Amino acid sequence: MRLRTFTAASMSEAMALVRARLGAEAIIVATEEGEDGATRVTAAVDQPERLAPGIEPDVIDVLNEALSAHGLAPLAVEKILCAALPFETDDPLLALASAFTTVFTFAPLDGEPRRPLLLAGPPGAGKTVSAAKLATRAVMAGRPVRLVTADTVRAGGIEQLEAFARVLQLPLHRAESAQRLAPLAAEARPGELLIIDSPGINPYSAGDRRELSQLIAASGAEPVLVLPAGGDAVDTVELARIFRDLGVGRMIVTRLDMVQRLGSVIACADALRLGFAEAGTSPDIAKGLNAFNPVILARLILPKPAQPQRQANAMRGSP
Repeated sequence: MRLRTFTAASMSEAMALVRARLGAEAIIVATEEGEDGATRVTAAVDQPERLAPGIEPDVIDVLNEALSAHGLAPLAVEKILCAALPFETDDPLLALASAFTTVFTFAPLDGEPRRPLLLAGPPGAGKTVSAAKLATRAVMAGRPVRLVTADTVRAGGIEQLEAFARVLQLPLHRAESAQRLAPLAAEARPGELLIIDSPGINPYSAGDRRELSQLIAASGAEPVLVLPAGGDAVDTVELARIFRDLGVGRMIVTRLDMVQRLGSVIACADALRLGFAEAGTSPDIAKGLNAFNPVILARLILPKPAQPQRQANAMRGSP
């Protein structure tokens, strides 16, 4: 007899996993409500575990292994697996992307913004480069852009954005304070994309939070969190929660080309309901920022397929 324990957010989701993995003949041995609010069901089956008809046996196992490798909490893994179950496919990429569509929000910054965009985040998150990438994309699409920096204290901050603005043939407006930012924002023309690069703040500093809040209020902008991938999931969620409480609803995820685990980013989307807006996939200013969608996230989560054996042998010099 084979025993398996399944964890999910609710009893119905846990039972769905039992039926999918062990079949209708599985015997429920025990149920338990965990301190974390999760439901755990232990089930037994006499025959080797199998998946329900229509679902390929390998898909859920592939997804489970991939998600766990990224450091996701078991409850988050089970939530995504439950969302993948209804999609009868033998393609792990399609199954995972479909599950992400159900579980998370994807809200790219493309299109006509109703409000200015203010990029917020901790120091070194990539706000200035992200502002330059957004401006470049808009210019290449023929859209009018107004570029403003409120990061007037950090050494080299203005010079970096000035260099990008010069290449784009855009003026760079400076706002040394919230009082100066308000008229700059008011001068934006209808249809003009207003991008504001804010100073990096320590989210645990009351003074820093107050200054950022004043910039948001003065500009009437939507604050968008610029969040570097990687790092401890608990620390990242605590940091992102502070920005969420300041009005952030979407995030630009940076350094996706430099990390191996995305558990912290997914934890923010799961725990705080932050929408995936843009993916920073390379340092290339013209092509390094992409509108986030479920397929991009699924590709980042799943391991890259192994090279064909003939190609691998050729690289080693074998016949």
